[in-house]
Amino acid sequence: MEWDTLLFSLGFFAFCGGLIDAAVGGGGLIQLPALLHAFPNASLATVFGTNKMVAFAGTFSSVFGYVRKIKIVWVLMLPTMISAFICAFCGAMLVDYIPKDQMRYIIFFLLIFIAIYTFKKKDFGRVHTVLQCGKKEIALGVLLGGLIGFYDGIFGPGTGSFLIFLFIKVFAFDFLNASASAKLVNLGTMCAALLYFVPAGHIILQAGLILAVCNMLGGLTGAALALRYGSGFIRIFFLILLVFLIGRMGMSIFIP
Repeated sequence: MEWDTLLFSLGFFAFCGGLIDAAVGGGGLIQLPALLHAFPNASLATVFGTNKMVAFAGTFSSVFGYVRKIKIVWVLMLPTMISAFICAFCGAMLVDYIPKDQMRYIIFFLLIFIAIYTFKKKDFGRVHTVLQCGKKEIALGVLLGGLIGFYDGIFGPGTGSFLIFLFIKVFAFDFLNASASAKLVNLGTMCAALLYFVPAGHIILQAGLILAVCNMLGGLTGAALALRYGSGFIRIFFLILLVFLIGRMGMSIFIP
């Protein structure tokens, strides 16, 4: 595939990933498999580092769409972000030790699991509950922020969805508060991971910069659409792209 055609294709997935991540989380499930397929000879750490760079731009842009309209619970978010930041850096340092072939299978089956879960969970990301915060929630935030941060540093896809789920189920946030808070924690984990990936040279810079712009545009679009229309139509788009990527990645794995 020619370089221009490759960048155009990846740009489309980066935009879709940013759009979906801003609305319902899980944009990495769209973007990371596309990068793995596009750069099969690159090291896993380089693909992950490029993905983090691109996703950071989209997450950063979508945060502003939410923060302007959502009141952030900073007493919970600050310790959660610090814990996630530290653990994400530790996780990023271990990426080089993950076998790439095994990771392809993990991502493939994770895509299938997320597609089935999203299809069956009709109200995913649309449940609104009462916002609560206390000492117990802060302690849980530090613990869960550390666990999710480590996962995001060493692997990454689905982190936003996990965070949204935890903020709704554990902290009784509504969807918009959960989405906005998830983006803030994601910014912390991505910064930590990039502090490792960038100095280590694990970035495909030219592609990363172009895709970052596409992801940023997707993030702005996704946040605006989620705030205006809700996540119903984003959920359908998410499922369509998941099915497409499952088929595409499955062919590359199982058909020589």
